[in-house]
Amino acid sequence: MKIVRLTTYRVAPRWLFLKMETDVGISGWGEPIVEGRDRTVEAAVHDLSEYLIGKNPARINDLWQTLYRGGFYRGGPVLMSAIAGIDQALWDIKGKALGVPIYQLLGGLVRERMKIYRWVGGDRSAEVISSIRKLLDAGFDTVKLNGTEELAMIDTRRAVDTAVAKVAEIYDVFGATISYGLDFHGRVSAPMAAVLLRELEQYRPLFVEEPVLPEQAEYYPRLAAKTSIPLAAGERMYSCAEFKRVLVGGGIAILQPDLSHAGGITECYKIGAMAQAHDVALAPHCPLGPIAFAACLQLDFVSHNAVLQEQSIGIHYGDGTELLKYVQNKDDFRVDKGFIAAPPLPGLGVEIDEERVVEASRVAKSWRNPLWRHPDGSVAEW
Repeated sequence: MKIVRLTTYRVAPRWLFLKMETDVGISGWGEPIVEGRDRTVEAAVHDLSEYLIGKNPARINDLWQTLYRGGFYRGGPVLMSAIAGIDQALWDIKGKALGVPIYQLLGGLVRERMKIYRWVGGDRSAEVISSIRKLLDAGFDTVKLNGTEELAMIDTRRAVDTAVAKVAEIYDVFGATISYGLDFHGRVSAPMAAVLLRELEQYRPLFVEEPVLPEQAEYYPRLAAKTSIPLAAGERMYSCAEFKRVLVGGGIAILQPDLSHAGGITECYKIGAMAQAHDVALAPHCPLGPIAFAACLQLDFVSHNAVLQEQSIGIHYGDGTELLKYVQNKDDFRVDKGFIAAPPLPGLGVEIDEERVVEASRVAKSWRNPLWRHPDGSVAEW
Protein backbone atom coordinates (compact mmCIF):
# COMPACT_ATOMS: atom_id res chain seq x y z
CA MET A 1 0.00 0.00 0.00
CA LYS A 2 1.32 3.44 -0.97
CA ILE A 3 0.21 7.01 -0.34
CA VAL A 4 -0.76 8.61 -3.64
CA ARG A 5 -2.49 11.90 -2.84
CA LEU A 6 -3.10 14.50 -0.12
CA THR A 7 -6.02 16.89 -0.53
CA THR A 8 -6.95 19.67 1.87
CA TYR A 9 -10.31 21.38 2.37
CA ARG A 10 -10.86 24.60 4.28
CA VAL A 11 -14.42 24.62 5.65
CA ALA A 12 -16.46 26.85 7.94
CA PRO A 13 -16.33 27.80 10.67
CA ARG A 14 -12.52 27.55 11.07
CA TRP A 15 -11.58 23.98 10.19
CA LEU A 16 -9.10 22.40 7.80
CA PHE A 17 -9.66 18.80 6.73
CA LEU A 18 -7.05 16.55 5.11
CA LYS A 19 -7.84 13.51 2.97
CA MET A 20 -4.98 11.08 2.42
CA GLU A 21 -5.51 8.52 -0.37
CA THR A 22 -3.72 5.25 -1.07
CA ASP A 23 -3.30 3.09 -4.16
CA VAL A 24 -5.59 0.39 -2.72
CA GLY A 25 -8.60 2.65 -2.29
CA ILE A 26 -8.34 3.19 1.48
CA SER A 27 -8.41 6.84 2.54
CA GLY A 28 -7.72 8.49 5.87
CA TRP A 29 -8.83 11.83 7.26
CA GLY A 30 -7.05 14.29 9.51
CA GLU A 31 -7.58 17.79 10.87
CA PRO A 32 -4.40 19.88 10.70
CA ILE A 33 -5.26 23.40 11.81
CA VAL A 34 -4.12 26.45 13.71
CA GLU A 35 -7.24 28.49 14.27
CA GLY A 36 -6.81 31.73 12.35
CA ARG A 37 -3.87 30.42 10.32
CA ASP A 38 -5.56 27.82 8.12
CA ARG A 39 -3.80 28.77 4.88
CA THR A 40 -0.40 28.71 6.57
CA VAL A 41 -0.92 25.20 7.95
CA GLU A 42 -2.42 24.08 4.63
CA ALA A 43 0.78 25.18 2.88
CA ALA A 44 2.87 23.31 5.46
CA VAL A 45 0.89 20.09 4.88
CA HIS A 46 1.53 20.23 1.15
CA ASP A 47 5.18 21.16 1.74
CA LEU A 48 5.57 18.02 3.86
CA SER A 49 3.77 15.83 1.33
CA GLU A 50 6.99 15.13 -0.55
CA TYR A 51 8.05 12.94 2.39
CA LEU A 52 4.79 10.97 2.10
CA ILE A 53 3.88 10.35 -1.55
CA GLY A 54 4.87 6.83 -2.56
CA LYS A 55 5.50 5.74 1.03
CA ASN A 56 3.81 2.95 2.99
CA PRO A 57 1.25 4.60 5.35
CA ALA A 58 1.53 1.68 7.79
CA ARG A 59 4.96 2.92 8.92
CA ILE A 60 3.49 5.66 11.06
CA ASN A 61 6.39 5.97 13.50
CA ASP A 62 9.01 6.26 10.77
CA LEU A 63 6.95 8.76 8.79
CA TRP A 64 6.32 10.84 11.93
CA GLN A 65 10.03 10.96 12.74
CA THR A 66 10.81 11.83 9.13
CA LEU A 67 8.37 14.74 9.16
CA TYR A 68 9.68 15.97 12.52
CA ARG A 69 13.41 15.37 12.17
CA GLY A 70 13.72 15.65 8.38
CA GLY A 71 13.91 19.42 8.67
CA PHE A 72 16.64 21.13 10.71
CA TYR A 73 14.08 23.59 12.10
CA ARG A 74 11.18 21.91 13.84
CA GLY A 75 8.37 22.34 16.32
CA GLY A 76 6.01 25.25 16.80
CA PRO A 77 2.29 25.52 16.09
CA VAL A 78 2.37 25.44 12.29
CA LEU A 79 4.69 22.50 11.66
CA MET A 80 3.39 20.43 14.58
CA SER A 81 -0.23 21.04 13.56
CA ALA A 82 0.57 19.97 10.00
CA ILE A 83 2.20 16.81 11.35
CA ALA A 84 -0.78 16.28 13.68
CA GLY A 85 -3.33 16.17 10.87
CA ILE A 86 -1.11 13.92 8.77
CA ASP A 87 -0.62 11.60 11.73
CA GLN A 88 -4.40 11.36 12.30
CA ALA A 89 -4.91 10.40 8.66
CA LEU A 90 -2.18 7.74 8.85
CA TRP A 91 -3.79 6.16 11.90
CA ASP A 92 -7.18 6.33 10.22
CA ILE A 93 -5.81 4.39 7.24
CA LYS A 94 -4.12 1.81 9.46
CA GLY A 95 -7.27 1.17 11.47
CA LYS A 96 -9.40 0.87 8.33
CA ALA A 97 -6.88 -1.46 6.67
CA LEU A 98 -6.96 -3.76 9.72
CA GLY A 99 -10.67 -3.34 10.34
CA VAL A 100 -10.42 -2.06 13.93
CA PRO A 101 -10.70 1.26 15.80
CA ILE A 102 -7.41 2.94 16.61
CA TYR A 103 -7.91 2.31 20.32
CA GLN A 104 -7.66 -1.42 19.64
CA LEU A 105 -4.25 -0.85 18.05
CA LEU A 106 -3.15 1.03 21.18
CA GLY A 107 -3.99 -1.78 23.60
CA GLY A 108 -7.76 -1.65 23.89
CA LEU A 109 -10.30 0.10 26.06
CA VAL A 110 -9.62 1.24 29.62
CA ARG A 111 -13.20 2.55 30.02
CA GLU A 112 -16.65 2.00 28.53
CA ARG A 113 -17.61 5.66 28.14
CA MET A 114 -15.88 9.03 28.29
CA LYS A 115 -17.00 12.06 30.27
CA ILE A 116 -17.35 15.08 28.00
CA TYR A 117 -17.90 18.77 28.56
CA ARG A 118 -18.74 21.79 26.47
CA TRP A 119 -17.75 25.41 26.36
CA VAL A 120 -20.57 27.78 27.27
CA GLY A 121 -21.19 31.51 27.00
CA GLY A 122 -18.96 33.85 25.06
CA ASP A 123 -16.17 36.35 25.42
CA ARG A 124 -18.56 38.89 26.92
CA SER A 125 -21.69 36.79 27.29
CA ALA A 126 -24.52 38.06 29.46
CA GLU A 127 -26.41 34.80 29.01
CA VAL A 128 -24.18 32.28 30.77
CA ILE A 129 -26.89 31.20 33.22
CA SER A 130 -29.50 30.54 30.53
CA SER A 131 -26.90 28.77 28.38
CA ILE A 132 -25.97 26.45 31.25
CA ARG A 133 -29.64 25.67 31.85
CA LYS A 134 -30.01 24.61 28.21
CA LEU A 135 -27.00 22.32 28.53
CA LEU A 136 -28.40 20.78 31.71
CA ASP A 137 -31.62 20.06 29.82
CA ALA A 138 -29.53 18.42 27.10
CA GLY A 139 -27.84 16.11 29.61
CA PHE A 140 -24.56 17.95 30.25
CA ASP A 141 -23.46 18.62 33.79
CA THR A 142 -19.93 19.86 33.12
CA VAL A 143 -19.06 23.08 31.30
CA LYS A 144 -16.21 25.51 30.75
CA LEU A 145 -16.47 29.28 30.42
CA ASN A 146 -14.14 32.21 30.06
CA GLY A 147 -13.10 33.41 33.48
CA THR A 148 -12.50 37.02 32.54
CA GLU A 149 -12.60 39.55 29.76
CA GLU A 150 -9.45 41.48 28.86
CA LEU A 151 -7.40 42.28 31.93
CA ALA A 152 -4.50 44.71 32.37
CA MET A 153 -1.22 43.46 33.84
CA ILE A 154 -2.24 45.21 37.05
CA ASP A 155 -5.97 45.85 37.01
CA THR A 156 -8.55 47.43 39.27
CA ARG A 157 -10.69 46.04 42.03
CA ARG A 158 -13.69 46.69 39.77
CA ALA A 159 -12.28 44.38 37.07
CA VAL A 160 -11.62 41.64 39.62
CA ASP A 161 -15.07 42.03 41.17
CA THR A 162 -16.71 41.78 37.73
CA ALA A 163 -14.94 38.49 36.95
CA VAL A 164 -15.69 37.02 40.38
CA ALA A 165 -19.36 38.10 40.33
CA LYS A 166 -20.06 36.01 37.23
CA VAL A 167 -18.67 32.90 38.88
CA ALA A 168 -20.46 33.65 42.15
CA GLU A 169 -23.78 33.81 40.29
CA ILE A 170 -23.19 30.39 38.72
CA TYR A 171 -22.29 28.96 42.12
CA ASP A 172 -25.41 30.46 43.74
CA VAL A 173 -27.80 29.34 40.98
CA PHE A 174 -26.54 25.82 40.35
CA GLY A 175 -24.64 24.80 43.47
CA ALA A 176 -23.29 21.27 43.17
CA THR A 177 -25.58 20.29 40.28
CA ILE A 178 -22.88 21.23 37.77
CA SER A 179 -19.12 21.28 37.53
CA TYR A 180 -17.44 24.14 35.73
CA GLY A 181 -13.96 24.96 34.59
CA LEU A 182 -12.74 28.52 34.13
CA ASP A 183 -10.50 29.47 31.22
CA PHE A 184 -8.24 32.47 31.85
CA HIS A 185 -7.32 32.14 28.14
CA GLY A 186 -3.89 33.66 28.66
CA ARG A 187 -5.56 37.01 29.41
CA VAL A 188 -4.29 37.16 32.97
CA SER A 189 -0.81 38.21 34.13
CA ALA A 190 0.95 36.38 36.92
CA PRO A 191 0.22 39.08 39.54
CA MET A 192 -3.47 39.20 38.63
CA ALA A 193 -3.71 35.39 38.43
CA ALA A 194 -2.69 35.18 42.08
CA VAL A 195 -5.43 37.67 43.00
CA LEU A 196 -8.14 35.96 40.96
CA LEU A 197 -7.30 32.46 42.13
CA ARG A 198 -7.56 33.60 45.74
CA GLU A 199 -10.94 35.27 45.15
CA LEU A 200 -12.35 32.36 43.11
CA GLU A 201 -11.28 29.54 45.41
CA GLN A 202 -14.44 29.75 47.52
CA TYR A 203 -16.56 28.93 44.44
CA ARG A 204 -14.71 25.65 43.86
CA PRO A 205 -14.25 25.56 40.09
CA LEU A 206 -13.25 22.21 38.64
CA PHE A 207 -10.08 23.76 37.23
CA VAL A 208 -8.59 27.00 35.95
CA GLU A 209 -7.19 26.72 32.44
CA GLU A 210 -4.15 28.68 31.26
CA PRO A 211 -3.86 30.70 34.48
CA VAL A 212 -1.02 32.51 32.72
CA LEU A 213 0.38 32.30 29.21
CA PRO A 214 2.51 29.23 28.47
CA GLU A 215 5.47 31.60 28.02
CA GLN A 216 5.15 32.20 31.76
CA ALA A 217 5.09 28.51 32.70
CA GLU A 218 7.61 29.08 35.47
CA TYR A 219 4.73 30.63 37.42
CA TYR A 220 2.63 27.44 37.39
CA PRO A 221 4.18 25.93 40.54
CA ARG A 222 4.17 29.31 42.31
CA LEU A 223 0.47 29.82 41.59
CA ALA A 224 -0.38 26.22 42.45
CA ALA A 225 1.22 26.72 45.86
CA LYS A 226 -1.21 29.57 46.53
CA THR A 227 -4.47 27.79 45.63
CA SER A 228 -6.34 24.52 45.99
CA ILE A 229 -7.92 24.97 42.53
CA PRO A 230 -6.42 22.46 40.05
CA LEU A 231 -4.52 24.27 37.31
CA ALA A 232 -4.73 23.11 33.69
CA ALA A 233 -2.66 23.98 30.62
CA GLY A 234 -1.39 22.62 27.35
CA GLU A 235 -3.39 23.85 24.36
CA ARG A 236 -0.46 26.04 23.26
CA MET A 237 2.28 23.46 23.79
CA TYR A 238 3.32 21.40 20.82
CA SER A 239 5.67 18.55 21.71
CA CYS A 240 6.77 16.08 24.36
CA ALA A 241 9.73 18.35 25.07
CA GLU A 242 7.50 21.31 25.95
CA PHE A 243 5.24 19.20 28.14
CA LYS A 244 8.27 17.61 29.81
CA ARG A 245 9.44 20.99 31.09
CA VAL A 246 6.00 21.73 32.55
CA LEU A 247 5.70 18.31 34.19
CA VAL A 248 9.16 18.52 35.71
CA GLY A 249 8.49 22.08 36.88
CA GLY A 250 5.23 21.04 38.54
CA GLY A 251 2.12 23.01 39.32
CA ILE A 252 -0.19 21.65 36.63
CA ALA A 253 -2.84 19.12 37.68
CA ILE A 254 -4.44 18.62 34.26
CA LEU A 255 -2.61 18.49 30.93
CA GLN A 256 -4.59 19.60 27.87
CA PRO A 257 -2.66 18.70 24.71
CA ASP A 258 -4.51 19.38 21.46
CA LEU A 259 -4.37 16.44 19.07
CA SER A 260 -4.53 18.80 16.08
CA HIS A 261 -1.64 20.92 17.39
CA ALA A 262 0.70 18.66 19.37
CA GLY A 263 1.76 16.12 16.78
CA GLY A 264 -1.42 14.06 16.56
CA ILE A 265 -2.17 10.71 18.16
CA THR A 266 1.44 9.52 18.05
CA GLU A 267 2.86 12.39 20.11
CA CYS A 268 -0.14 12.93 22.38
CA TYR A 269 -0.18 9.26 23.39
CA LYS A 270 3.34 9.82 24.71
CA ILE A 271 2.38 13.10 26.37
CA GLY A 272 -0.51 11.33 28.12
CA ALA A 273 1.84 8.61 29.37
CA MET A 274 4.28 11.23 30.65
CA ALA A 275 1.43 12.92 32.51
CA GLN A 276 0.36 9.65 34.09
CA ALA A 277 3.90 9.05 35.32
CA HIS A 278 3.68 12.42 37.12
CA ASP A 279 0.20 11.69 38.54
CA VAL A 280 -1.26 14.39 36.30
CA ALA A 281 -4.67 14.06 34.65
CA LEU A 282 -5.29 14.24 30.90
CA ALA A 283 -8.08 16.32 29.33
CA PRO A 284 -7.38 16.89 25.62
CA HIS A 285 -8.16 20.34 24.27
CA CYS A 286 -10.65 20.25 21.39
CA PRO A 287 -12.78 23.26 20.37
CA LEU A 288 -12.31 22.05 16.79
CA GLY A 289 -14.04 19.88 14.20
CA PRO A 290 -15.26 16.28 14.11
CA ILE A 291 -12.03 14.67 12.95
CA ALA A 292 -10.05 16.24 15.79
CA PHE A 293 -12.75 15.16 18.24
CA ALA A 294 -12.69 11.60 16.92
CA ALA A 295 -8.90 11.52 17.33
CA CYS A 296 -9.20 12.73 20.92
CA LEU A 297 -11.67 9.97 21.74
CA GLN A 298 -9.28 7.31 20.45
CA LEU A 299 -6.68 8.60 22.92
CA ASP A 300 -9.18 8.98 25.78
CA PHE A 301 -10.25 5.36 25.57
CA VAL A 302 -6.69 4.05 26.04
CA SER A 303 -5.47 6.57 28.62
CA HIS A 304 -6.19 5.68 32.24
CA ASN A 305 -5.55 9.26 33.38
CA ALA A 306 -8.01 10.82 30.87
CA VAL A 307 -10.67 12.53 32.95
CA LEU A 308 -12.53 14.93 30.64
CA GLN A 309 -12.94 15.53 26.93
CA GLU A 310 -13.75 18.94 25.51
CA GLN A 311 -16.02 19.02 22.46
CA SER A 312 -18.53 21.27 20.70
CA ILE A 313 -21.53 19.07 19.89
CA GLY A 314 -24.55 21.34 19.83
CA ILE A 315 -22.65 24.60 19.32
CA HIS A 316 -23.95 26.40 16.26
CA TYR A 317 -21.29 28.75 15.02
CA GLY A 318 -22.15 32.06 13.41
CA ASP A 319 -22.67 30.52 9.99
CA GLY A 320 -24.91 27.74 11.29
CA THR A 321 -22.18 25.07 11.28
CA GLU A 322 -22.46 22.39 13.96
CA LEU A 323 -19.77 19.85 14.92
CA LEU A 324 -21.46 16.92 13.18
CA LYS A 325 -22.50 18.81 10.04
CA TYR A 326 -20.00 16.92 7.88
CA VAL A 327 -20.39 13.57 9.68
CA GLN A 328 -22.49 10.72 8.26
CA ASN A 329 -22.48 8.40 11.31
CA LYS A 330 -23.90 10.94 13.77
CA ASP A 331 -25.43 8.26 16.00
CA ASP A 332 -21.95 7.04 16.95
CA PHE A 333 -21.39 10.41 18.66
CA ARG A 334 -24.59 10.42 20.66
CA VAL A 335 -24.27 11.98 24.12
CA ASP A 336 -25.89 10.09 26.99
CA LYS A 337 -25.99 11.83 30.39
CA GLY A 338 -22.78 13.68 29.70
CA PHE A 339 -20.88 10.62 28.41
CA ILE A 340 -20.02 9.28 24.98
CA ALA A 341 -19.31 5.66 24.07
CA ALA A 342 -16.23 4.46 22.21
CA PRO A 343 -16.67 4.95 18.44
CA PRO A 344 -17.23 1.48 16.99
CA LEU A 345 -16.06 1.97 13.39
CA PRO A 346 -12.52 1.22 12.16
CA GLY A 347 -9.84 3.89 12.19
CA LEU A 348 -10.85 7.21 13.70
CA GLY A 349 -14.45 6.04 13.73
CA VAL A 350 -15.82 9.04 11.85
CA GLU A 351 -17.36 8.86 8.38
CA ILE A 352 -16.92 12.18 6.60
CA ASP A 353 -19.50 13.40 4.09
CA GLU A 354 -16.93 14.21 1.45
CA GLU A 355 -19.40 15.62 -1.05
CA ARG A 356 -20.61 18.12 1.51
CA VAL A 357 -17.03 19.01 2.50
CA VAL A 358 -16.01 19.66 -1.10
CA GLU A 359 -19.03 21.87 -1.66
CA ALA A 360 -18.43 23.83 1.56
CA SER A 361 -14.74 24.32 0.77
CA ARG A 362 -15.59 26.29 -2.35
CA VAL A 363 -16.95 29.20 -0.33
CA ALA A 364 -14.97 28.94 2.92
CA LYS A 365 -13.44 32.11 4.32
CA SER A 366 -10.43 32.31 6.60
CA TRP A 367 -11.33 32.86 10.24
CA ARG A 368 -9.48 35.37 12.42
CA ASN A 369 -9.75 35.71 16.17
CA PRO A 370 -10.88 39.10 17.51
CA LEU A 371 -8.26 41.77 18.09
CA TRP A 372 -8.86 43.42 21.45
CA ARG A 373 -7.34 46.59 22.86
CA HIS A 374 -7.11 48.02 26.34
CA PRO A 375 -8.62 51.45 27.10
CA ASP A 376 -5.18 53.01 26.51
CA GLY A 377 -5.07 51.60 22.97
CA SER A 378 -2.51 48.84 23.58
CA VAL A 379 -3.20 45.32 22.29
CA ALA A 380 -4.93 43.02 24.77
CA GLU A 381 -4.84 39.21 24.90
CA TRP A 382 -7.93 37.58 23.40
